[in-house]
Amino acid sequence: MARVVAELGRPETPEETAARKAESSRIYRSSQNVRNLVAALLATLAIVAVVVFGVPRGTPAPTPEIDVSAEASALSDTLDRPVLVARVPDDWRVNSAVLDSETVETWTVAYAPPGDSGFLRVEQGFDADDAWVTERVAGTRSSGTVDAGGITWDEYRIADASTAGNVSYALATTAGTDRVMVLGSVAPEQAAAVAASLADGIQALQEDQ
Repeated sequence: MARVVAELGRPETPEETAARKAESSRIYRSSQNVRNLVAALLATLAIVAVVVFGVPRGTPAPTPEIDVSAEASALSDTLDRPVLVARVPDDWRVNSAVLDSETVETWTVAYAPPGDSGFLRVEQGFDADDAWVTERVAGTRSSGTVDAGGITWDEYRIADASTAGNVSYALATTAGTDRVMVLGSVAPEQAAAVAASLADGIQALQEDQ
């Protein structure tokens, strides 16, 4: 028996029945696609959550401390010449200790005092000249001299630190055929104390000239 449609007030024709069923199937398939999409998104989020929260990451291996004395000793053997080592407070961190050979061979040790109190580098330029010092201080003229550990150092106060790699203060002296610098952004008193710790090594180099 044909279905009576209230809106029509009569039984459906075969064509109307087929059209109604086709529309019902389309709506059902559409709803299924939406449900499938939501299910797929939820499954993806679940997988991501497992990866983010469930996979153990561990902790990064601590950066090994740099033994400046050992590095300097090895370099001294390689170059067959004295390599200076400064003494700094125990709570200062050594960021690097390297030989830079871009222009003048330079033994550079970079230190970071605790907190946000600047940085300091100790540099020994092997067979360097005054031009090497001038380059390090961006052409700044010496403001005078400072006695540190019995060694006379030229003092440099750099007005625009951005022109000298953020170096605002520097001390420089001659040690035999080498030039030695203590430079950075720490207080002058801190730089002078580090410079004084180099006095014995500098004195030995001056006597060997």
